[in-house]
Formats: sequence, structure tokens, C-alpha cells
Amino acid sequence: MSKQKYIADKTVTQGLTAILADTFVLYFKTHSFHWNVEGAHFKPLHEMFEEQYTALWGVTDELAERIRALDAYAPLGMKDILKQASLQETGQMPDAKAMVQQLANDNAELVNVIFRVLRAAEEAGDEATTDMLIARIQDHEKAAWMLRSTAKGL
Repeated sequence: MSKQKYIADKTVTQGLTAILADTFVLYFKTHSFHWNVEGAHFKPLHEMFEEQYTALWGVTDELAERIRALDAYAPLGMKDILKQASLQETGQMPDAKAMVQQLANDNAELVNVIFRVLRAAEEAGDEATTDMLIARIQDHEKAAWMLRSTAKGL
């Protein structure tokens, strides 16, 4: 019996690369907000941002390794990442409430990006990627909810 090599769908690997790029932008934005948050809610926001950027950092590795498992290459530099990301860098120093709102919006937007790739993975029969992306959606939906809820008290 011959073994047939699984050939990854190019749409899936390109989509995973876009998710990786957006996750990296979100990771750095969350980390920079952790460094720079100020005001009456400093401590809980500082701690929440740290929890979120730590989780995001682990996800970047998971996504890159899935891309490699599908025999494609992960981005090699920041220019590649920023070129493929749909999320935007901050560009200016927001106040604490704007930080929380930006991160909530970015997590919600990333859910939309992931759903598109999830559908492509389903069509390609790529169950491992599908499973991974479902977990990503759940994590980003939860983060967006927590951030939206936090913003109401700021």
C-alpha cells in the first residue's frame, strides 16, 4: 500500500500566514499597551494585558509550526508580517480606555479573519487546521468579551 502525501491547500497556508501576521501585530500591540498603560486602572489593565500577550506569544509559534507542517514557509521578517496583516499598528499613544477598545476590536476582527480560513480548511479536508482555528476563535471571542466588559468600567 502506498502512502499518499497530504498536499496542503494554498488558500489554507496563505490564510494561516495572514492569521499569524495579525496575531503578531496583536501580540505586539497588547505588549506595548502593557508597558505604557497609565491611570487609575493601571494595575488590573497591566496584568490583563500581560496575560493576553503571553497567550498570544504562544499562539504565534503554534501557527508558524502549522504552516511549516503544511510544507509552506512562515514569514521571515517584520516587513513580511506587516505586509500580510490586516490589523494596524497603533501609531500613537492612546489612553487606557482607547487601549482596551482597540484590543477588543482587534480580537473581534481577528475572529472574522480566522473564520474565513476555517472555511477554507474545512473545504480542503484539513481537520488539524480546522481544530486549531476553532480554538483560536474561542480564545479571541473570549478576549474581546473581557475587553469590552472592562471598557464599560473605564
